Amino acid sequence: MEFNDNEAIYLQIAGYVGEHILRGQWPPDDKIPSVRELAGDLQVNPNTVMRTYEHLQGQEVIYNKRGIGFFVALDGPQRVQEQRKARFLQQELPAFFRNMRLLGVGLPEIQQRYADFLAEHPETQPTLAPQS
Repeated sequence: MEFNDNEAIYLQIAGYVGEHILRGQWPPDDKIPSVRELAGDLQVNPNTVMRTYEHLQGQEVIYNKRGIGFFVALDGPQRVQEQRKARFLQQELPAFFRNMRLLGVGLPEIQQRYADFLAEHPETQPTLAPQS
């Protein structure tokens, strides 16, 4: 994993964990990698991973079984999806719309490109029920 300077490393790792949860690679009630294991995999300090896990535990995405490890909460995928959706709608979408306007890109072009993307990348299909 390559880290960027625009966001705290523990939050980037939280995004990495959330991605695994949303993709179903770490399903609800399954044990996730230990702090030391994930730190070794990502080549970061174990304290950084612990901070990530504490952050995710505070958001009720994961929970700790003392002496056993961390597990994905039963509603962890829904919580990750809700948090990511809120962030996308509040932060990323307005910037996207500004760029569309500046570049003269219309909704029909976006719709077609999105349909093409989904056809080429079926693994990106949502695993959770869409929420309105």
